[in-house]
Amino acid sequence: MEALHATGVAASVAWRDSFASGLSGRDCEQKQVWGGGSGSGACGFRFPVLKVESRSRNVADCSGSVGSSGFGHRQVGGRRCSSGNYAVAGRASPSTASDDDEETYVQPRVKMLQDAVGPSKILLDAQARVCTGPTQTRPLDEDQAFKVLNTILQSAKGELPASEKASKAQMGAFFGAMTLRKNCFANKTQWSVGEQKAMSELWPALCECLPAEVLFLADPEGTIMGGSSNVGPKFSGSTPSDALLVSGLRKVMTGSHLEKEELTTLLERILPLQGPNGDVSDALLAAFMICSRMLGETDRELDAYCMTFDEELGSVPVAKVKSLTHYGEPYDGNTRFFRSSLFVAAVRASYGETCLLHGVDWMPPKGGVTEELMLKHLGANTNLIPKEAVRLLEDKGVGFAYISQREARPSLYSLVDLREHIKKRPPIATTEKVQRYIKGTGREAMLASFYHEGYEGPLLELVRRRGVQAGLVIKVGSMFSSCLGPAGFDDLAYERL
Repeated sequence: MEALHATGVAASVAWRDSFASGLSGRDCEQKQVWGGGSGSGACGFRFPVLKVESRSRNVADCSGSVGSSGFGHRQVGGRRCSSGNYAVAGRASPSTASDDDEETYVQPRVKMLQDAVGPSKILLDAQARVCTGPTQTRPLDEDQAFKVLNTILQSAKGELPASEKASKAQMGAFFGAMTLRKNCFANKTQWSVGEQKAMSELWPALCECLPAEVLFLADPEGTIMGGSSNVGPKFSGSTPSDALLVSGLRKVMTGSHLEKEELTTLLERILPLQGPNGDVSDALLAAFMICSRMLGETDRELDAYCMTFDEELGSVPVAKVKSLTHYGEPYDGNTRFFRSSLFVAAVRASYGETCLLHGVDWMPPKGGVTEELMLKHLGANTNLIPKEAVRLLEDKGVGFAYISQREARPSLYSLVDLREHIKKRPPIATTEKVQRYIKGTGREAMLASFYHEGYEGPLLELVRRRGVQAGLVIKVGSMFSSCLGPAGFDDLAYERL
């Protein structure tokens, strides 16, 4: 697409009828590809497989085709296309990777957990069952419960290899979820007979080797396990950050919610994470994140998660453009189908509609292919801060930019490793899609997509609070969308796509 070509990010991609004909498989002219060569054949260029590998050794592949054609200097949609070597995020060399290359395109980063082990697959499988909502939770049977608790016990005793150990973050998420289920969930999703039996039999051994913060999460008031441990009622945390988390957890694990100001203070105090040198307990933070999600966030809480770090890098920069559309897809990418937002945004940019995408290179739980991975594979430099991206948006020969959460919200990006260990999406997975990294002087619109029903209303409310003129939220894989227009918000307004 033209904006990508003009910014030095993609192989030549056709516009208008050429683009449509490429997608439909019609023949088209010979095309230019990376490196200045040309080739013939079916209309379109193919993405080599992008391999995304996490510490848990999950691999996601993505391949697809996009229509393309010869690309000279031509006038399209009122914008002159040139072959200038701009970049969506600065200059970068085109990728020369083939389908057989092992390159992952995931930028190396310093790990931000205090406990650099695991995650244990056994625990992750259990978390997928029990770290979810009051109607979706699937209790463990007796064999599963004993297997999980024995894995935790062996991990705490140091009897497992580091790669197989349950991390403290996993222990925190698991026991926090178990406590919330015991205290608040309906009979169907409370503890099973097998879970109760396993906990009763192994609890004395767990009390001897688990750290205090994990024992607190397993029995915060000393009532769940019959008063056999007094650690929970007395626990207050070993650092000021932990004390805030303990205070919040005592509310959340009993079904209460935090006020916006209370949650904002907590987030500002604990983020960004500092890894092994930090003062924030992996277990406490993991439990807080997953329990908040399981309980269901209030509008006040979502507001705090969404807005707290808006000025982390200073005031939000402003682009002098007639229109600006923000695209916020789920940050964890796709593993099952091709995501087209990157190319839709580039096409719209070529017609004078300025577009801004944002995301990350890799994110749990899907760990799928993201817009940033595609851009890096196509040769883009994805390391611009928002102020630098403004220049690209204002450039009438470009009108298109990508911003990584890594550069714009380092505090939120520091949670990536924790999110891998808690397995399920935390509240931030909802709010990060509704970021306004740059403001526009003209009309602004915001587009976001989501996976689970029930989030269309809260997402549109966040869009409205962002101060843009229009919003659209789309359920991934659905035939329906919900919209916000100049007339205001209507949570019953659905449009068939």
